[in-house]
Amino acid sequence: MEDSLKEGKGRHDLLLQEIEVIDDYWGPTFRAIFDTDECDAFADKLESRIRSHDRDIEKLCSAHHQGFIESIRDLLELKGLANKIHGEVQTIDSDICQSINQLKLKGQELAEARRIEKNMKTTIEMLQSCLPVLRAYIKLQQQMKEKRYYPALKTLEQLEHIHLPSISHYRFSEHMKKSLAKVRESIKEASMSDLKDFLESIRKYSPKIGEVAMRHTAEQLNIDISANSSAIKRFMSPTVSGEFDYEAQSESVYSVEEDLSAQDLVDFSPVYRCLHIHTVLDAKETYENYYRKQRKKQARLALQPPTNMHETIEGYRQYFHGIVGFFVVEDHVMNTASTLVNRSYLDDVWNIAASKIASSVRTHSSYCTDPALMLKIKNLVMLFSSTLRTYGYSVSQLVELLQEIRDHYNEVLMQRWVHVFRDIFDEDNYHPIQVSVEYQRVIESFPYRDSNLEAAPFPKRFPFSSMVPRVYRQIRNYIQACLQFSQDLNLADQEIDDTLRRYTNLLLTRTLSGCLSTLIRKPSLSLLQLIQISINTNYLEESNGWLEEFIAQLTGASRELSHIARLQGRAVFRDVRDDAEQQIYEALKRKMDEFMELANYDWLLNEPSGHASSFLMDLIAFLQSTFQAFTNLKEHVAQNACLTACRHIAEILMDLLLSDDVKSISMGALQQVNLDVIQCEQFAASEPVPGFEDGTLLSSFLDLRQLLDLLLSWDWSAYFHDYGQETSKYLRVSPQRAITVLEKLREADKRTVFSVLKKSERDKKKLMETVLRQLRQLLQSSA
Repeated sequence: MEDSLKEGKGRHDLLLQEIEVIDDYWGPTFRAIFDTDECDAFADKLESRIRSHDRDIEKLCSAHHQGFIESIRDLLELKGLANKIHGEVQTIDSDICQSINQLKLKGQELAEARRIEKNMKTTIEMLQSCLPVLRAYIKLQQQMKEKRYYPALKTLEQLEHIHLPSISHYRFSEHMKKSLAKVRESIKEASMSDLKDFLESIRKYSPKIGEVAMRHTAEQLNIDISANSSAIKRFMSPTVSGEFDYEAQSESVYSVEEDLSAQDLVDFSPVYRCLHIHTVLDAKETYENYYRKQRKKQARLALQPPTNMHETIEGYRQYFHGIVGFFVVEDHVMNTASTLVNRSYLDDVWNIAASKIASSVRTHSSYCTDPALMLKIKNLVMLFSSTLRTYGYSVSQLVELLQEIRDHYNEVLMQRWVHVFRDIFDEDNYHPIQVSVEYQRVIESFPYRDSNLEAAPFPKRFPFSSMVPRVYRQIRNYIQACLQFSQDLNLADQEIDDTLRRYTNLLLTRTLSGCLSTLIRKPSLSLLQLIQISINTNYLEESNGWLEEFIAQLTGASRELSHIARLQGRAVFRDVRDDAEQQIYEALKRKMDEFMELANYDWLLNEPSGHASSFLMDLIAFLQSTFQAFTNLKEHVAQNACLTACRHIAEILMDLLLSDDVKSISMGALQQVNLDVIQCEQFAASEPVPGFEDGTLLSSFLDLRQLLDLLLSWDWSAYFHDYGQETSKYLRVSPQRAITVLEKLREADKRTVFSVLKKSERDKKKLMETVLRQLRQLLQSSA
């Protein structure tokens, strides 16, 4: 029991020590006390310890009381001093606070000033870093204002790649980037606007550029494009005397002006500037496509000829000037900006243009009917070709075009010469030329030589009419007019010679031949005029050799080398002469018909007049006088005319006997016809035209003679006996003709009242019936 008490007492002391030692945390101690259920005992112990300490405190206080009083007194004194010091400290504190506040304010001001200074320094640094950007931007705006777009684009590139990256952390740089994109587009649009202005300007000045280029080419090649056209006017305009005036004034084609080139007339800088700008903007291909597209459109416009281009040479000149100007400009661009326009592109454009040019000129020149204008067109095409050839373009299509124009030019000439020949034919009186002082002029215009004519006294008489020398002279003029077109075409002499011969053959075979054929078919021409025309063709045929010599002299080609294209004049005039001879025969027949229309046979005549009819005598007199005019014709023509006349008379008389209009014929009328035939036979036997074989002209009346002999002699037994034999006396009398005339004789006998009273007449009538029956039997058997 005591041990447990001691043990509990010792534990309580230990807990009290912990409490006294530990000031902060007594929890574990109190927990240990409560866990032992000795709270009361510990409380008592604690109370005992408190009383012990109280006693110790009382003892200590009693020992130090006086010192405590003195300490109190010192403290009170110290309190006064402390209050005084406190007052002073407050005053000092107030002053210090006021000073501190002022210092604080100054410090704040100083800090603010330092901050502002720093900001200013920073701002200055930032502004200094931005100044190049701003300067460049201002410069860009100024360049844009001055329309210096390419330097502006360079400045913009510097801004984007050099200056703006250094201030990319500033917000305004984004706005500036956006504005620069707009500036870039405005530069692009402005450059394109300048290009459009250039394209409009170049379209306006292209004809002027082309005119200058063609003038320079004409000066370099020493080409005078007006000389040939004035010559053709001389060929087409005969003077009063009939000769041609070979003096004419050359017209000035180009006015004298300054020696300007394409770059002098047009500012090409927009093209280069726009090219550089689009190159920088990486849109070079787009720009090239746009430029080529627009220029192709302008080329199409330039290739459209004026609607009235064919009327005057000015229309062709403007057309060619515009085209030359276009290609000169493109050539200049190619030489100064080869990436924009290259040779292959230009060749493609030219190949298309050449076809359209050839087609347009071919179409419009086909409307032209003026040879002088055709020569001007030819010279312009040549100058146009030469100009473009100097710039490296192929002009083969234009060379072919010139050949086509040359053919059309020849057609136009032939149309003009149709009127020339017709005027000559209309003005000719178709009588041999009789001259005195004009003799020399005639032989100079037509190289006809005749020693008998030269020896004859004045007035001299040529065998041909005035149409011969005039036609010959006009053929020569036509040849010279054709030569005008072939000159300067770089053709060989032999080629020119062949061309002239070919065109001359066309003139002879088509134009002159047609005009002569029309002439000889004119109903107004008399027989003597037709005879003179036939005579004229003989001398025109002889002029064929002189024309060949004339062509050889003009071209310098040898006649031996020109055998391929010989002139066909001889054949032409021979054919015309043959045609004229036929017309002579026809005219002779028509004239004879006029006489034969006067025939007024009394087909019921009882007795013949005893002499030939008056109309026939007049006809024979006419034929005799007419055949005297055939002395200048070739012998066969006169012979054919005479033979034709005899045959025509025989045919007319035979037709009268056999005509259905004649119902009856008396023996008296038949005997009168016989007298007329005898007169014709006498005319034929008189040889009105020499050279016939014996009996040739008489054979023309043989059919009529045998028929009349048979009817008048009534030799029917011999007719029937020898019918069909070559030795027959009436070989040319056909049964049908005999039947026709016999029936008409029978009808005439019926009209005689007393014929039935005479036995001889009745026997004759029976015999006639018998003959008719036998003739019909012969006709049926021969059928």
